[in-house]
Amino acid sequence: MVGLGRMGSGMTERLERGGHTIQTFDPNVPSTAGSLEELAQQLEPPRVAWLMVPAGEVTEDAFQTLLGVLDPGDVIVDGGNSNFHDSQRRHAEAQERGVHFVDVGVSGGVWGLREGFCLMAGGDEEAVTLLEPAFATLAPEDGWAHVGPSGAGHFVKMVHNGIEYGLMQAYAEGFELLRASELGLDLGQIAGIWRYGSVVRSWLLDLLHAAFEQHGSGLDDIRGYVEDSGEGRWTIEEAIAHDVPVPVIAASLFARFSSRQDESFAAQVAAALRQQFGGHAVRGAD
Repeated sequence: MVGLGRMGSGMTERLERGGHTIQTFDPNVPSTAGSLEELAQQLEPPRVAWLMVPAGEVTEDAFQTLLGVLDPGDVIVDGGNSNFHDSQRRHAEAQERGVHFVDVGVSGGVWGLREGFCLMAGGDEEAVTLLEPAFATLAPEDGWAHVGPSGAGHFVKMVHNGIEYGLMQAYAEGFELLRASELGLDLGQIAGIWRYGSVVRSWLLDLLHAAFEQHGSGLDDIRGYVEDSGEGRWTIEEAIAHDVPVPVIAASLFARFSSRQDESFAAQVAAALRQQFGGHAVRGAD
């Protein structure tokens, strides 16, 4: 296991609990190996090196290093949130060396250790079959699948995260409207009862209820600044490329952009225009 952050450490522990022998490398925490080269020496063929590191340069550097130290028949697994185009390229590069490459979308977050990780694997049948024992240990029952050829795992995870954006935004807007009412509603209570029998019940709602219990119904100690890690953007780009309308996912991404603005210049422009054409009052800057 390369990368022992929140996901990688949980996956390592779950695999060890399931009887697998795991060697590890992460330069920031205690590991069994001090380098990827040493890690490769600790494994017996066919070696499996599973990357759980940030997408982009970190993944690329680790992938290229592993290609130089692994042998034909070994397997590189990318379990991060890489762009599926990069995964298809890496699969082709690995194939030239006789090394297998499997892209695995991983969902489960910090709860995966206890609940299991949902796994979406893309790649060749031979490599996926070799990984089946690990998949079966990491995932809950019926929680993993070989979803298609190279790139399919990360493509499915990309769309999964785009859907997640939309679901989160729908909950966010609904609870803001509940809070804005003058009815003295207990948001934690409402989130709680919606978990049972309601058509909008979900794990996200369970987590929202837990957040209200932890932080209070006003969430006063949480700033409304929402990052995005790229998958929502890629989902929209692919939707444009395939002429597929995704208005909810697009709007949810733009809502995240809006959350990061202390002041919206677009709103200033709109206020100025209302004053100009209608004589409407404007508020001065603080």
